[in-house]
Amino acid sequence: MAMAPHRLMRLATVASMSVALILIVAKLAAWRITDSVSMLSSLVDTSLDLVSSLVTFLAVRHALIPADDDHRFGHGKAEGLAGLVQAGFIAASGCALLVAVVERLGNPKQVKEEMVGLVISGLAIVLTAVLVSFQRYVVRQSGSLAIGADMAHYATDLVATLLTGAGLFLSGLLDQPLIDSSVAGVVALYLLHGGWKVGRASLDVLMDRELPADESTRIEQIARSHAGVLDVHELRTRSSGLTKFVQLHIEVARDLSLVDGHAIGQEVEVEIARVFPAAEIIVHVDPAPPA
Repeated sequence: MAMAPHRLMRLATVASMSVALILIVAKLAAWRITDSVSMLSSLVDTSLDLVSSLVTFLAVRHALIPADDDHRFGHGKAEGLAGLVQAGFIAASGCALLVAVVERLGNPKQVKEEMVGLVISGLAIVLTAVLVSFQRYVVRQSGSLAIGADMAHYATDLVATLLTGAGLFLSGLLDQPLIDSSVAGVVALYLLHGGWKVGRASLDVLMDRELPADESTRIEQIARSHAGVLDVHELRTRSSGLTKFVQLHIEVARDLSLVDGHAIGQEVEVEIARVFPAAEIIVHVDPAPPA
């Protein structure tokens, strides 16, 4: 039996914090041993991953609280706020890393004991890849914005770790300390790009951006497919946490009774709910204009 989306979301937040703690300890040891600025960049990113995961954990717990008298539309936008905070962490880590890179470029140092760094990078790659795969599954099952933002953060960490390992290997092989610093610079720019993407997606939710065009088109097609519906207009959609909100107006024959028109509206709601089971749907029934 498949696990419920809310349970998957909670499990994903615990898994991300656990992986971050393990990698922080490992990368801190590797950085102290190798004195690699690219390993430092990976350590900084992973440290912010832990803070980000904690934010996600708290946001998911809050977002899953059912609607109450003070929050009739639920608490789902906590996920959007968490994503925005995560974007800030990602951007801040990228900026801090760029400062470290500029300093190291002015005073290059060759890395030491690069094999230690390579082993730690290998461990980080395996753990992060497993975590990202699990988070991607959770996002597919739940549509959670907060888990998706956390996944994006760890995906950037995965790329950063891959680049760190390559930088350590090439720097030691070629005896060129600037390779290590250059790799760290690339990682910093990648972090800034990742922060922009996460922040934009979070703002879309907080600003009530419409659902993707294909979903809106599908909703309209379902409504128009009912034999009693003459026209569809004023379709409005948005999302908040796990819930999608759909509002639309349908036109029915003017000579229908109120009861018959209401029945058509309910049937349209049921058909839309079959395709979008987590949606809250409101169908307004209007009489068709005079011929």
